Amino acid sequence: MIKIIAVLCSLSSPANCHEQIVTTSDFANVSVQSCLMGAPQLADWMTQHPAERLAAWRCVIGKQDGRGA
Repeated sequence: MIKIIAVLCSLSSPANCHEQIVTTSDFANVSVQSCLMGAPQLADWMTQHPAERLAAWRCVIGKQDGRGA
């Protein structure tokens, strides 16, 4: 399984950024190549979060255990 971890920054406070695991059914079959190129599903996901700006993302293969990627 591939997880996409997005770095999101608030539009109202650009220095206020956080990481969030992007998990929806749209990402169920994302390939490594698609993830590295900026999965098209990520753009769709961002339209649902208009108060935030996508600053970066990374792809994690397997289970995220909270110790970093």
